[in-house]
Amino acid sequence: MHNLRASLMMVAAMAGFAVEDAVIKHLAGQMPVGQVMVVLGLGGFACFGMIARTRGLRLFVPEALRGAVLIRNLSEIVGAGGVVLAIALVPLATVTAILQAMPLVVTLGAALFLGEAVGWRRWGAILAGLAGVLIILRPGAADFDPAALVAVVAVLGLAGRDLATRRVPVRVDSLQLAGWGFGMLVPAGLVVMALGAAPVVPSPVQWFWLAAALAAGMVGYGALVAATRLGDIAATVPFRYSRLVFAMFIGFVFFGERPDGWTLAGSALVVGAGLFSFWRELRLQRRVLSGQAFRQ
Repeated sequence: MHNLRASLMMVAAMAGFAVEDAVIKHLAGQMPVGQVMVVLGLGGFACFGMIARTRGLRLFVPEALRGAVLIRNLSEIVGAGGVVLAIALVPLATVTAILQAMPLVVTLGAALFLGEAVGWRRWGAILAGLAGVLIILRPGAADFDPAALVAVVAVLGLAGRDLATRRVPVRVDSLQLAGWGFGMLVPAGLVVMALGAAPVVPSPVQWFWLAAALAAGMVGYGALVAATRLGDIAATVPFRYSRLVFAMFIGFVFFGERPDGWTLAGSALVVGAGLFSFWRELRLQRRVLSGQAFRQ
């Protein structure tokens, strides 16, 4: 029963993030995307700051500028800022499909920078997933969209964030990390604003949509934490890919997006490679826990 509830919470989390993405894309057509980043960053930082205070935590602490936390926050600028910018420039389904390669890039980074052992099967999954991203991008083709490379940069930033998170001291609370993560949208947005259009005064309707995006993101985060705490990883992680289904549906219904066959094929390859890599890692962990000797 716990795993069923956790799986449903994971689906709800992915739905929340997909709705947040859709609202951001809607707003990006009405106001500068850099301004959207700044408002969401300030709003998320303030909300998580208030929640943290109820638990005796603060966001303005020296740890935010030290060691692994600093690297995580700098990576978040690239990752979160890149995601929002990519959503504004590229079809939702394309961005979301590329983002599904992030766990594979984390595995790659763990092998290269953290000394984690990765066997040939997971190396094959990584290469297959990266091939899927290339199929989605189709560099050199007539319909290649250079703006989609922003999503690739976002994947690298998010992977760096997750790798740095593994080295964050245990005394740093997840609420603090979430608040700092939202806050990193502010410098990212300021950079985009400096290079783009000047800010505008949001209308009441635009303020509503900004609040809706923030609320959807907060709900998504809360459901994600609940899913992680309630159920087994094996039961919940596969449902992370439901975000791609939601993105394709929203893009089709509300933005008139029609992913072509290449995008669908590349998406399937990325998701399949991610699921295989996760299954392989889980299997190896179970062997370790059961005391069996194995070779990757």
